[in-house]
Amino acid sequence: MMEVGTKNPNADLGKLGLKNIKAAHWNLSPAELTKKTVDAGEGSIANSGALTIKTGEFTGRSPKDRFIVKDSKTANTVDWNAINMPFDADKFDALYNKVTAYFENKEVFVHDAYACADNNYRLNLRLVAEKPWSAMFANNMFLRLRKEEILKAEPEWTILCAPGFMADPVVDGTRQHNFAIINFTHKKIIIGGTGYTGEIKKGIFSVLNYVLPVERDVLSMHCSANQGPKGDTAVFFGLSGTGKTTLSADEHRNLIGDDEHGWSKEGVFNFEGGCYAKCIDLSEEKEPQIYKAIKPGAILENIVFKTGSNEPDFEDDSITQNTRVSYPIHHISNAMEPSKGGHPKNIFFLTCDAFGVLPPISKLTIGQAMYHFVSGYTAKVAGTEAGITEPVTAFSACFGAPFLPLHPTAYAEMLGKKMRADESINAWLVNTGWTGGAYGVGSRMKLRYTRAMVTSALNGELNDVMYEQHPIFGLHMPATCPNVPDEVLNPRNTWTDKNAYDAKANKLAQSFIDNFSQFADKANEETMAAAPKVAVSL
Repeated sequence: MMEVGTKNPNADLGKLGLKNIKAAHWNLSPAELTKKTVDAGEGSIANSGALTIKTGEFTGRSPKDRFIVKDSKTANTVDWNAINMPFDADKFDALYNKVTAYFENKEVFVHDAYACADNNYRLNLRLVAEKPWSAMFANNMFLRLRKEEILKAEPEWTILCAPGFMADPVVDGTRQHNFAIINFTHKKIIIGGTGYTGEIKKGIFSVLNYVLPVERDVLSMHCSANQGPKGDTAVFFGLSGTGKTTLSADEHRNLIGDDEHGWSKEGVFNFEGGCYAKCIDLSEEKEPQIYKAIKPGAILENIVFKTGSNEPDFEDDSITQNTRVSYPIHHISNAMEPSKGGHPKNIFFLTCDAFGVLPPISKLTIGQAMYHFVSGYTAKVAGTEAGITEPVTAFSACFGAPFLPLHPTAYAEMLGKKMRADESINAWLVNTGWTGGAYGVGSRMKLRYTRAMVTSALNGELNDVMYEQHPIFGLHMPATCPNVPDEVLNPRNTWTDKNAYDAKANKLAQSFIDNFSQFADKANEETMAAAPKVAVSL
């Protein structure tokens, strides 16, 4: 076997069951991996210098094909459901052996890295990949080792990624030919039948969502985080379309990370070493930081070039709406290094309420924070997904349900415990959606108002103002906020037809209650007491 690149001299792929490998490329640089990809005819270079690739059949995660091995370690700790689907331990071993056999007589690309910017919680990992661009993605998204660290690298977790390997569902126990399977006992992840790189990132995120809360008393969070000039940390939760990236990318604050973080007894730290941003409709005007980060070392996924050029057409969704770019975090000029901060002073739950019901900003009690954390609400509007012609509610527990091995209330109670330990922490629900009526009648809240409200919260300017309580949701709405008209702060005041508002608010409240019923048996009294109160029969 030919081996090239920097590696621990004691590293042995045979320990992973990998034998008769044609060539092993260890820890190649992004430039080398880019060249390998282009030379193999699997990518091209955009006008910005970024590598462009196509991920094949799958241009997004396949949640129904993600499994967790059920054994003595996980049987009574994982919240088994339609997301956390069990996989037989013996079936895993057999499929793992098939994947390693698939690698025989092939080139592999090995990348050593780690997750968690706080060394107290560091998780060392090794990716063995069929494709050079998978290794480059790992270089972008995980924290990078120095050369002297690579020479000593001993992984705790291993990922085998084989897009070209197709499972036989009847024999292998998968649902179809693609799969992503986590084995917490053996500390291994196997990915096959899909080239979508996000499976690598989210596999490790799922691991950390189990390991950190269960074994290290760290709250794992699907959120962005930044830090102000005075050292104050803020975290931003929000589903797609709520403005999480836009609001956390503040030129006056330093970026800790844009997607995955832990909150330990020391403070907040980024899990990752990079960003994986959507780039559909991307422009320098809309998202200048992301746009400028697309340069050599970045990977553009499933984009289309403008006719006769190598300039990306970010408006083209002919391959997928889920076009993506990955890049190392140092491509962002105001990124913090190391990517960690103190305990958050402000927690923002972002929602795009297309029904025009929720206040543009409201302060939450600890119970309400736990309730809205578990709920993870936003609304989808026409055009966001095929078949959606009017607003529909969307709930994702803890704003990251597909990646939570534990019951959502376990994470919520950790959040409540941390808030009770520091009374200076404020939690806010921010509605970036509609005002003056629902979608089709009202209008979207002006971004400059939302920015002003978030800035006021960060600056402590909402600490001493008068508040009024929403009669149905119980949320505490400020009566005034700098640079925001008072009349928009209470959503009912913005509706011409007050009765129509009340009816819509009651209907949304019932949706919250119905959704939360699936968690009620494990939720504590403080969380349950924060549920909205339907004021009239529907």
